[in-house]
Amino acid sequence: MASQWIMVLSLLVMWVIPQGSLAADEDPLQDFCVKDTTQQIHVNGFPCKDPAQVQASEFVSTVVKNPGNTSNGLGVAVTAANALTFGGLNTLGVSLARIDFAKNGLNPPHVHPRATELLYLSQGTLVVGFVTSTPENKLFAQTITAGELFVFPRGLVHFQLSTGDGTALAFSSFNSQNQGTSQVAKALFTSSPPIDDTVLEKSLQLSAADVSRLRSLIKKT
Repeated sequence: MASQWIMVLSLLVMWVIPQGSLAADEDPLQDFCVKDTTQQIHVNGFPCKDPAQVQASEFVSTVVKNPGNTSNGLGVAVTAANALTFGGLNTLGVSLARIDFAKNGLNPPHVHPRATELLYLSQGTLVVGFVTSTPENKLFAQTITAGELFVFPRGLVHFQLSTGDGTALAFSSFNSQNQGTSQVAKALFTSSPPIDDTVLEKSLQLSAADVSRLRSLIKKT
């Protein structure tokens, strides 16, 4: 367990030290900017709490300490430690996610529009991959085992599938305080308001019945 958390810490350090060249977010203009949850104004990020009022405890978080609930249709739970859930990360250009997989669990195709992802597999076996942009749409996929890393370039569709005999556990670091996540299937079939059926039918060469069925199925995941 100790070695697991050492690796997680190492992932974060890899992003923070070369921050000027790697960070997807703007460089901070002060030592820290703990999120002020009392402010109602909207800025690119979050307002800063008065530094004189900041406590050491605001730089500590237990958000990824415990396993997530994988009792769902995909068999996966992603727990994010970013500026939304851990105020001490605000303006620091780094975040982390814990990914718990049930047996055969899938983190489905998705994108992170604001960050590159570096995944460390702590337990289990995963098939991971990403697809390059058009027109090549080339798939880069690999089976990784505990102790190995895999990097997903910023903004590209990617996935993780558990293929081992049991559960799997991964930790991903991001060079953004809020990487953003958009699942491809949910974006297409569960948007609000919904995308017009004709767009989906023509784009994906589906019938009206297919679109209706997929909307119903994907809402359950």
